[in-house]
Amino acid sequence: MPSVFATNMRFKFSFLAIFLEVLIIILFGIFVRYKENKPISKDNLFLYPFFQDVHVMIFVGFGFLMTFLKKYGFSSVGINMLIAAFGLQWGILMQGFWHMKAKKINIDVQSMINADFSTATVLISFGAVLGKTSPIQMLIMTILEITIFSCNEHLVVDVFKATDTGASMTIHAFGAYFGLAAARVLYRPSLKEGHKNEGSAYHSDIFAMIGTLFLWLFWPSFNSAIANPEDLQQRAIINTYFSLAACTLTAFAFSSLLEHRGKLDMVHIQNATLAGGVAVGSCADMDIYPFGAMIIGSVAGLVSVVGFKFLTPFFSSKLKIQDTCGVHNLHGLPGVLGGLASIIAAAARVKLRDSASPSAPMQAAALGCSIGIALVGGALAGLILNLPFLGQAPDENCFDDSVYWEVPGEEAELAGQFSDPGDHRTLNVNV
Repeated sequence: MPSVFATNMRFKFSFLAIFLEVLIIILFGIFVRYKENKPISKDNLFLYPFFQDVHVMIFVGFGFLMTFLKKYGFSSVGINMLIAAFGLQWGILMQGFWHMKAKKINIDVQSMINADFSTATVLISFGAVLGKTSPIQMLIMTILEITIFSCNEHLVVDVFKATDTGASMTIHAFGAYFGLAAARVLYRPSLKEGHKNEGSAYHSDIFAMIGTLFLWLFWPSFNSAIANPEDLQQRAIINTYFSLAACTLTAFAFSSLLEHRGKLDMVHIQNATLAGGVAVGSCADMDIYPFGAMIIGSVAGLVSVVGFKFLTPFFSSKLKIQDTCGVHNLHGLPGVLGGLASIIAAAARVKLRDSASPSAPMQAAALGCSIGIALVGGALAGLILNLPFLGQAPDENCFDDSVYWEVPGEEAELAGQFSDPGDHRTLNVNV
């Protein structure tokens, strides 16, 4: 059962959340306006179905993917929702400040998609520190990461003019390495040998698989949402579709091959089957042909399974990086693979449009920049999150919902454990 904290989360968290929302409302009132699309027609909303798909991925897909921990489901879905709701508002502001016109931020459906994209980076990083951080820490991390992400995105897209339609580099690689750097700084030596709650149960793995299926089904929308309409958008959908299919077969095959009894590992199936969507992102709208997308997806599935099997234990024991969800294997390695694929495609002069192809040196600069800024930014965020007054749970209370949530049956269990049969007083645990 959770121990009593010196930190009173009730007031610190509530005041911080209210303060941030009030601040955002004020900033929206000063800077944010509707973007006028004239003439107004239904065609102006052609992006809305893509927005809906991405929105489902953010709130349902990412949230349920992290419910594999047997006693941390409330936090996985609930704090995911908290981060996403706050992050999309902060993302509108941070991305909008780079593209202000007449000192105003003009928003439309595409702005909302981009805001969801910025939120995805934090949700990826959240997976690396899942179970070991407080809601207060995650709000602070959201502020820091989206701010740094917006700077990196501006550098990659507006300065380098790199192509990253499905954001293999700017979202997936960035989010993964930001989270890994933060996890390294937040390292807990007492968790080196694991924790009694750091594991899954049969039902929790099924819930996590729901997240996998939502992400798998909607990933073509994620990779094509900001592509130029018509042929390039269709190309991104097709390439992602076949990359995911090839990745899934490869992930199943190598999961069975690498397990000593030849059985499938649910961790691999929940995560590695999605790696193809990550890896094909940077060149999703390039003319790589479906077979090229399938090659990228197959390699991504292999790399991801190998990462879960061998790299995750190495990171934990040797590098002191406790990557709870294995984001390095789902987002980091496939994100790097996607960046490398875009460099190769650019060097081969694979066309993005009828008369243009991306620059290989700029693609390489975008990949290096994204990883470098993520590592430095994540380490800085970890140092800030490690400040003692932010109220993280003691080591023994990690991966336990009851630290931050009212859990059904908790009061009766506490009363039974801490009440004296001859004493009518019960313990009041305030977190």
